[in-house]
Parts: sequence; C-alpha cells; structure tokens
Amino acid sequence: MSEFNTTPKLVLLPAVDVADGKAVRLTQGEAGTETNYGDPVDAAADWAAQGAEWIHLVDLDAAFDRGNNAGVIRKVIKQVRGVKVELSGGIRDDASLEAALATGAKRINLGTAALENPEWAANVIGQYGEAVAVGLDVRGTTLAARGWTREGGDLWTVIDRLEQAGCARYVVTDVTKDGTLQGPNLDLLRQVLARTNRPVVASGGVSSLDDLVALRSLVPLGLEGAIVGKALYAGAFTLAEALDVASD
Repeated sequence: MSEFNTTPKLVLLPAVDVADGKAVRLTQGEAGTETNYGDPVDAAADWAAQGAEWIHLVDLDAAFDRGNNAGVIRKVIKQVRGVKVELSGGIRDDASLEAALATGAKRINLGTAALENPEWAANVIGQYGEAVAVGLDVRGTTLAARGWTREGGDLWTVIDRLEQAGCARYVVTDVTKDGTLQGPNLDLLRQVLARTNRPVVASGGVSSLDDLVALRSLVPLGLEGAIVGKALYAGAFTLAEALDVASD
C-alpha cells in the first residue's frame, strides 16, 4: 500500500450535461438517447454538497448546434461557487469563447474548434494557457466532431499539432464507451499518456469503483482526473465513495 499512498489522487469531475434546460445523460453521445435527471442546478448542488472539487458542465444543445442553455449554465456556476467548473459545448469562435469565460468557469474545453479551426484554437491555447483544455473525443483512433456527429481527423496527427501549439491539458473520451457503463478504455488512455507530458482527464465508461482503481493506477503516467457521469446518476456508487477510492 505504501506505493499507492504516495500516488497523487485522481481528481474526479462529476458531470452535469444540460439539454433543453434539463440534466441528462446520453448513450454513446447520440442525440435522442437522453435520460432525464431533472434540474441541472440541483444536480450540481448535490455533487458540491457531496464534496466535489470540480464539476464537468456540458451544454449539449450548443455542442449539437441547436441553440444553447446559457442561462442555465450561468445559474449552475453561480450555485456552486467554491467548486471549480470545467465548461464544454459549442465553444468555436471568439464570441462563444468570451461568453464561456464570462460565466466564471475555471476552465473551458475546446472540442470541434480544435479540429476544424486549428489556427484559431492554437491562438486561444497560446492566449489562455491553463484555462483551456482540448477535448479529444475518439472512436478507435478517429476523432469525432460536431457533437460526435462528424469525423474530425486522426487522433495522433491532432495530438502532435496540439502539442506544438502548447496545449495545457487533454480530456479524452472514448465515444463508444460514453454512457454505457462498460468500463473506461485503459489502452487508449495509456497510448495518449505515452504521447504527451501534459495532464490528461479520462472520460467515458466508468461503471464501478474498480474502474476508478484502474484509472488511479494511471496517475503516475500522467492521468490527472476522470469525469464520472452515468454511474453516479444510476447509483452504482456515491460520489463520497468514489472520492475515497480516488484519493486513498
């Protein structure tokens, strides 16, 4: 156990995905697979009350180019003051970037823009540093864009480009695992961790406390955190239990 105790903790980010003003979870990122979990402000407040240091907040409507939930997003962030928020979804140009930063989110995630507009993304990365992460949403080694509805290029080519741009952090999601409770893609994560010295946050597939133990074992390789969604909403474990495993 001594070796384990010297390992930095795995940072957990409970997810609050917002669509049509409600907290939802999707299966494999597909529109139309939503399960409704009620008011996102309540969901975020619940995770904060259970000890979350971070919340991963996603505007799914913005990600799918079907409007946005700007008002709800602002309410969520205001409700959980003191908890850091990572905001994702539809941040693709100067206007949406400025709006996202103005919410008070600690960090914003670029997704599609990093694939479709690399020059703009590189400028944003250079300007905002640690305040910007890039979400790499993957099927196999092919990236997914536009709310996971289009292909966005080769994972390794894009990582090499982002490394040159000085990207501060990557959020890696195996789209085929997301919302399925089938376990994270540890092989993919190991491959990404071998390709970068930047911190990586894992997303997709966490179904059990054992999955968190497995992810924790990647912390010495550079894994910083894990986004947990459906397992928490489905009651597979509590956030308090997860935080115990992640920091033990």
